[in-house]
Parts: sequence; C-alpha cells; structure tokens
Amino acid sequence: MPFVNVQTIKGIMNSEQKKELLRRMTDLIVEIEGNGDPEFRRSVWIRIDEHEPEQWSLGGIQPTSEMIAAKFASAQRS
Repeated sequence: MPFVNVQTIKGIMNSEQKKELLRRMTDLIVEIEGNGDPEFRRSVWIRIDEHEPEQWSLGGIQPTSEMIAAKFASAQRS
C-alpha cells in the first residue's frame, strides 16, 4: 500500500490542478507499482501538504507564491 506525500507552497495550485495531480500520480503508481492492475488503485494513498511561503527557503530566499508563479510563467515562454 503506497503512501505518497507532496509538499508544496500554499497558493501555488488551484483545486483543479490538485485534482489533476492526484489523478495522474495515482495512475503512475498503479502503472508502476501495481503493474497496471486497476484494483491496485484502491490501495494508493496520496496527500498534498501545503505550507505557508515563509516556511520555505530556496537558496536563502523565502519565495512567495507570486515569485514562483512568475518563474513558471517565464519558463513556459522559453
């Protein structure tokens, strides 16, 4: 019975993105660990933990959700 814990900054994902992440991660675990057995899906646990931006540090900087969103936007344009 796999347990997956996703840690992220609060405000990065909206509810639709979280649903998609949970669905796709579940699909991947079923494919890899469950050898594609659809019954294995019922034993996959995934939890998303969201933490306030001030609880994170990246290179000594405490990124905000706005900073991260801007970084993703610039990466997608490249």
